Amino acid sequence: MIVPITAVFASVTALLMLFLAYKVSTFRLKHRQGIGVNPDDPDFEVAVRAHANLVEYAPITLIVMGLGELNGVSIQVVYWVGMVFVAGRLLHAYGMFNGHGGPHKARLVGILMTWLSMLVMSVFTVWNVVQVYG
Repeated sequence: MIVPITAVFASVTALLMLFLAYKVSTFRLKHRQGIGVNPDDPDFEVAVRAHANLVEYAPITLIVMGLGELNGVSIQVVYWVGMVFVAGRLLHAYGMFNGHGGPHKARLVGILMTWLSMLVMSVFTVWNVVQVYG
């Protein structure tokens, strides 16, 4: 069985992850720092945390999306959850960089959209499994 909707959103998320990894790498090269961050450049830490935050949230969200898609959750639900998730991750990264790691409306909205997508997909997946196998 294939999961084409999740595959597309995983690919888009991977592109965002590569972009954020590139941002971290440019700071590492600039400061000649292989690990950690340069305390004199707070934007370096912002880049590291923006990348790490995506790495923390993307795997479980994409796994739940894929499991939901495999277990018969409506394609429209999986699609919209993926859209909300990717939009949330883009907003979060934008807010991290433009807020210089501090509070920023885009960062807040982005994390709320991420949490909402995780919650909705988890509920739909469990609900569908219970309906089919429960």
